[in-house]
Amino acid sequence: METTQLWKKLLEKIKPQVSPINFRGWFLQASIGEINDKKIVIYVPTAFFAEQLKTRYFDLIQSATKELINQDLSLEFKVDSSKLVKEAPEDIFELGNFQTTIAKPALNPKYNLENFVVGLTNNVAYAAAQAIVQNPGTAYNPLLLYGGTGVGKTHLMLGIGNALLKKSPRLKIIYSSSETFTNDYVEAIQTRKMADLRARYRRADVLLIDDIQFFSGRDSTQEEFFHTFNELQTKNSQIVLTSDRPPQEIAKIEDRLKSRFVGGLMVDIQPPDFDTRLAILKAKCIEKGEILPEETLKLIASSLDSNIRELEGKLIQIIQALSSKNLPPTIENITPYLNGSTKNLRIDYKKVLSVICEHFDLNLKDLTGPKRQKGLVLPRHLIMYILTEDLNLTVEKIGQILGNRDHTTVMHGRDKIKELIVKDREVQKLLIDIKQKLSTLN
Repeated sequence: METTQLWKKLLEKIKPQVSPINFRGWFLQASIGEINDKKIVIYVPTAFFAEQLKTRYFDLIQSATKELINQDLSLEFKVDSSKLVKEAPEDIFELGNFQTTIAKPALNPKYNLENFVVGLTNNVAYAAAQAIVQNPGTAYNPLLLYGGTGVGKTHLMLGIGNALLKKSPRLKIIYSSSETFTNDYVEAIQTRKMADLRARYRRADVLLIDDIQFFSGRDSTQEEFFHTFNELQTKNSQIVLTSDRPPQEIAKIEDRLKSRFVGGLMVDIQPPDFDTRLAILKAKCIEKGEILPEETLKLIASSLDSNIRELEGKLIQIIQALSSKNLPPTIENITPYLNGSTKNLRIDYKKVLSVICEHFDLNLKDLTGPKRQKGLVLPRHLIMYILTEDLNLTVEKIGQILGNRDHTTVMHGRDKIKELIVKDREVQKLLIDIKQKLSTLN
């Protein structure tokens, strides 16, 4: 039997016995070599591939070979990337009576596992990502990463996708936000192309879905995604999801879908601690070819404790400002640019009141007046917290500003926010948004 024909028939026998993701990842990266009376040689692109095929599929390949040629041949794996099967024209690779579609996922290459800074608040999530890259579809499936804004969820998810694609270029990887999935679903209904939608998502080897909290209240979309999820999981396709909160806390999500989300591994990614923030700043400086003194980076890291995105944005702002003014990166020169931090807001209390009123669409008289409506409680508590923590006003002074309220009321409101920002992600995000607005007023 001709070697190419033998390899096709071997693959036809092997394909039903392994998951689609592993078949495409391992077997479509190999090619047949010479065959003689004693052995069959299989070419693979790297030593890692050879080790995986030996460890996981040696018996399967040998058994399939014996069935086809009725001989016990030894298997030899040789590393030779020049023998690797290249992409076929029009992205279709034909094997026997089946076809594999080659996907070109839109994964931003700058988000990879190599430049993901690991610390105490994200090391579990990073370890899970590494395990998935080694054993996609079996290690943690699904993997759900949740946490506040800018803590690295999307970076880690895309890092998984890029690592899998690097290892197995023929994998069909789909990356989409929940909003995009919803829009695709609506368009498919309007254009009567539901079959195309399902072909796209349900044939994925790896499905990456960002911000699943936005499925909330979209019953028809949830129904479609439920069936997509089930079909992919049946095929052992890897699923990775992100959310800003645990599924149990997302309102208006069907229980059956929530049960799917929590059926694998859920990892909470907290905002980075000081050491991680400092490491991130150092990594970004290296990436941009900039040199900032250690004490300068420590000051930036200590001034911003909210999220990575804000931290990176502040670093870029400082670098650009110093460069435009030709100033050295000293503590004295960067301090004016840290006025958006929790300890350096150079604003007066009137601006805080104005931003809170604008954010919550409130009247200043109602906010500082005697009314005790439920909708006024959180805004007042936020004011009490910001004025004490950021402007260092006394609780007595804040009480006067808010309509001569007792200082114990101010202390209670301040402490309530301190408690909520530890456990309530909505309050965390709210505080970040308000402080970002305040920083633009300086």
